[in-house]
Amino acid sequence: MLELMLPALVAALILVGIHGYLGLHVIAREVIFVDLALAQVAALGWAAAGLGMAVPLEVLPGVGPEAAAYLTGLIATLVAAALLAVTRLDDLPVPQEAIIGIVYVVASAATILLAAQAPRGSEHVQELLTGSLLWVTWPTILKTAAVYGAVGVVHWFLRDRFLTISMDPDRARREGWSLAWWDFLFYALFGVVVTSSVAIAGVLLVFTFLVIPAVIAFLFVRRPASLLAVAWATGSVATLAGLLVSYGTDLPTGPVVVCAFAAALAGAFVVRSAGLVRRRPARGPDA
Repeated sequence: MLELMLPALVAALILVGIHGYLGLHVIAREVIFVDLALAQVAALGWAAAGLGMAVPLEVLPGVGPEAAAYLTGLIATLVAAALLAVTRLDDLPVPQEAIIGIVYVVASAATILLAAQAPRGSEHVQELLTGSLLWVTWPTILKTAAVYGAVGVVHWFLRDRFLTISMDPDRARREGWSLAWWDFLFYALFGVVVTSSVAIAGVLLVFTFLVIPAVIAFLFVRRPASLLAVAWATGSVATLAGLLVSYGTDLPTGPVVVCAFAAALAGAFVVRSAGLVRRRPARGPDA
């Protein structure tokens, strides 16, 4: 069991680590489905690469097909990131969630159309949705950890800017910060993470890692450090439980882990409703 499940567990915990943090920003920004949209755009890029539409290898000396496929997904995600950054403008007459929904629907339709041109297209679409977490390899885990580590370092050095723009955008505007630029940088880094995550865990599990731990955290605490601690703790426990159930029942790993997170969220609502843990009052991002 350990030999089979350990790589999947390590990979999942790495994903929980980065997505649990990014999810706090997503909840604070109230753009809940942005991860789903960007993940689907990344899946579109991977689907295009699978049909031979990756960035041409001749323009990337020394780069293999897998890296070219990753770059294709990343480019697609960065284009979507630029669109999301621009559409956060105050004078936009429609909610940004509408734009996010459109991005998701169009990317989903395009992915289905591309997959329909390939042998075993329906299986490819299912893999993009549910991932192949159980078959992740150690080299992939190490490369993914390196990418996430680099993104984490950037977020650490720019944490005051990112937290303020996510949790107190009015202050950022008063300070004269360019929200469009900082949003693009945030979503671009987000896209780097999501492009790697989708290849490992699939669209549904990536969305779960991002949103559910953050939602649980916001039910009880408000300080950034406390939010992060709760998100990481609940995400790790739910991941371990889901993998154990998947192994014991021989059911698909991704969907079982998603259901385990849903159970954790339901439990959190019960605890909050019963008053067993009181939510602390809201405080600013620097609290």
